[in-house]
Amino acid sequence: MTDHATEAFVAHRNLLFTVAYEMLGSAADAEDVLQETWLRWVKVDLEEVRDHRAYLVRITTRQALNRLRTMTRRKEAYVGPWLPEPLLTTPDVAENVELAESVSMAMMLVLETLSPTERAVFVLREAFDVSYDEIAAAVDKTPAAVRQIAHRARQHVDARRPREVVSPSESRAAMESFQRALTTGDLQGLLDVLAPNVVLMSDGGGVKQAALRPITGADKVARYIIGGTGKIESTLTVTPTVVNGNPALLVHLDGEIDGVMAIRVEDAHITGLYYVRNPEKLTHVESETPLTLAAE
Repeated sequence: MTDHATEAFVAHRNLLFTVAYEMLGSAADAEDVLQETWLRWVKVDLEEVRDHRAYLVRITTRQALNRLRTMTRRKEAYVGPWLPEPLLTTPDVAENVELAESVSMAMMLVLETLSPTERAVFVLREAFDVSYDEIAAAVDKTPAAVRQIAHRARQHVDARRPREVVSPSESRAAMESFQRALTTGDLQGLLDVLAPNVVLMSDGGGVKQAALRPITGADKVARYIIGGTGKIESTLTVTPTVVNGNPALLVHLDGEIDGVMAIRVEDAHITGLYYVRNPEKLTHVESETPLTLAAE
């Protein structure tokens, strides 16, 4: 029986991790949720389970909801802005427009503005197309209540998400322009690629230096970036990468990872910059993490 349980769990593992990660924004917590899911799964009588995927998603959702509520308290005591944990993703994630948008740093931050139950319902319905009945079983609500929550969450997210899905090539072009300006200290080059209302958020977690509040406006953001890199006495290298299915920059100081910078692009300009420097959040940027919206 354990062999069958293992086979089913392995077949759905990437899907379950993606569900947990989209709900939590933390790979470390998502891994813990998968461990908790496995411990409960091996105790289940599989002969009583008609749909392994649905049952596993239900367990994962419940464990993620429990953890999400405790994470909310942790975030309230967090030093400075809290950003999702960046993941170095496989090429197929970037090729899947729907998946790349759902795990982008910009979308993950929008999901942060939902209540735990709203987030669970939205993620399961919009990203994974789980039925209302299955979601109801996972979040202990009636299907009618889940429909209302889904509608409310969708309206909330639609009002805050990027107006349009940007092509990978457009995002890459903006990132390349930004990288050139960053590495050469070109203030005007930065101003040219940044949107007038661009917002920079940096996450040092109280361990690394970072702005304690979001910085808004192209001029302020550009000067903050140029000023910061101008003070660096170490050897700075900036390498293009793909984080959460979208173009990003991996920043090294003297060969050591200093942080990851992700972007949000609209109308060929950068409207959001997300710089994660907290060392605890940089453990998944050197090896690829597989994500998926479907079972293997």
